[in-house]
Amino acid sequence: MSHEQNHHAKTLPSSLEAPDFVTAWRNRALGIAIVAGIASAIFLFTDPLHFLSAYTVGFMMCFTFACGGTALLMLQYVSGGKWGLLLRRPLEAMSRTMPLVALMFIPVAVGMKRLYLWAHPDVIEGLKSGAIQSFNAAAEIHAIEFKHAMFTPTGFVLRAIIYFAILGIFVFLLNSWSLKQAADKPENISKWRVRFENLSGPGIVVYSVVLTGCAIDWVMSMDPAWYSTVWGLRYLVGQGYAVLALGILTVILLSKAEPMKTILRTTEMHDLGKLAFAFVMLNIYLAFAEYLIIWSGNQPEEINWFLDRFRGGWGIIITLDFIFHWVIPFTLLLSRNLKRSKSKLMWVAIWMIFARAFDLFWQIEPNFSKRNLHFTPGILAYITVPVGLIALWTAAYCIQLKARPLVVLNDAELEGILEPEHAH
Repeated sequence: MSHEQNHHAKTLPSSLEAPDFVTAWRNRALGIAIVAGIASAIFLFTDPLHFLSAYTVGFMMCFTFACGGTALLMLQYVSGGKWGLLLRRPLEAMSRTMPLVALMFIPVAVGMKRLYLWAHPDVIEGLKSGAIQSFNAAAEIHAIEFKHAMFTPTGFVLRAIIYFAILGIFVFLLNSWSLKQAADKPENISKWRVRFENLSGPGIVVYSVVLTGCAIDWVMSMDPAWYSTVWGLRYLVGQGYAVLALGILTVILLSKAEPMKTILRTTEMHDLGKLAFAFVMLNIYLAFAEYLIIWSGNQPEEINWFLDRFRGGWGIIITLDFIFHWVIPFTLLLSRNLKRSKSKLMWVAIWMIFARAFDLFWQIEPNFSKRNLHFTPGILAYITVPVGLIALWTAAYCIQLKARPLVVLNDAELEGILEPEHAH
């Protein structure tokens, strides 16, 4: 900055730690997790299938935040920009919840025989004899036989261990280097920037491959006959959609107190709103492109996945999903004034997180309620179980937010974010 700019620049507050109300958030989240956990225990014993499928929705949301936070952190290091300095600590905090998310995978692995048709030891004989009920038995028998080398219980668990190990390496390096950068001399800023870029560039490619494997193993394989070449990319964009919404929500709430109150400028908030708008557009583009290609091809081995999600009450759910996931955030984020308003942008971010969870419900539940949507008491598990898991994850996220200063010192973008804003 020039001498005149430096004279008028904002100064950082004396304390850069997360405000005390983050601890209150943690306590509130733990309380919700306990209440939701007790309510969810009822479904564990009365309707274990709905419990496990609902658990998968909650697990995938937590995985979205932890894995997507790591990916968006790497994307910020590669792309640069002052907006990333606002999200740096929240994204790091999200990434450091990865060990908890890895533990959350254990019930999915334990309950795989209920969640995944291919995990049954005698599935092919059961489908042929009718002992295992299925609307698409012939296609499923063919798919299970063809994919048997990949979809085995042992392979399922081993791949999950590999996925979390690879992601854990990136989480460790990004977070440990961040601490070392903050403690280093200011003249070494460029050295650290190059180091982060060299890790994050290949890291984004590795992340894309790992995420594709996770999405195929944990969600797509619930219907063994279903496949889509854009499935991994849809989950990649979906993670960006939800993580950016959570990041925006976090910095706006933190800006009620220092130090975020000083560094959250309207300019960067507007930039975050525009980035969220881009993810909304890309999300609906990929979803519609996948649907259009499969529907126009009209191949029996491909079209049944969509038919199961259109028939009966599912037609209402997909209509709501389209409205929740795209129409509402797209319409609202068109507004320049909304993107520059903390209160309005905060509610849009909350809505986007809800919409992502609703989309996961639409993807997962029809695997177990094909041809019609039955509003049985067990369907309430899709409220209590995901809420409990997300609340538990939120408590861990708050603990990580308190673990480090919210402002990243010794960074090239710090001076720019402290400059006075210009009216435009």
